[in-house]
Amino acid sequence: MEGANVTDLELVRAAVAAREDAYAPYSHFAVGAALLTADGTVYPGCNIENAAYTPSNCAERTAFFQAVREGRRAFTAIAIVGGPAGEPVSGRCAPCGVCRQVMMEFCDPASFRVLLGTGGDAFEVHTLEELLPWGFGPADLGHGSAGEGSCCS
Repeated sequence: MEGANVTDLELVRAAVAAREDAYAPYSHFAVGAALLTADGTVYPGCNIENAAYTPSNCAERTAFFQAVREGRRAFTAIAIVGGPAGEPVSGRCAPCGVCRQVMMEFCDPASFRVLLGTGGDAFEVHTLEELLPWGFGPADLGHGSAGEGSCCS
């Protein structure tokens, strides 16, 4: 999906579509994400589990890592949906701490928006700052803020 005017609802629906590709044979909890770049490109992601558990990857990180691999560094929002595999989304699925930390690496926490699908076309909108107060990022290491040429602005 590409376009400068992707709506929040379109982003949530893209996350729902990405959820269909989830590989969750152990938890049976399917998650989809759709990451929006500053230029309007959407990167889908799904959770991918592994029998050893720790090599598993969350939907949010799948989307971020693909976008970064393709040279993207400016992000404005991500939509996340999840729930029992084979069932429609029916409640909030917030990102785990590791995913929030990945977002902190690439995004301005005050402006990066996290859309949490809650079922049907309903969703909540939060900032990364609300979900990760006092987050640790590049600025904490003296490397400037995420918004300085590498990420959200």
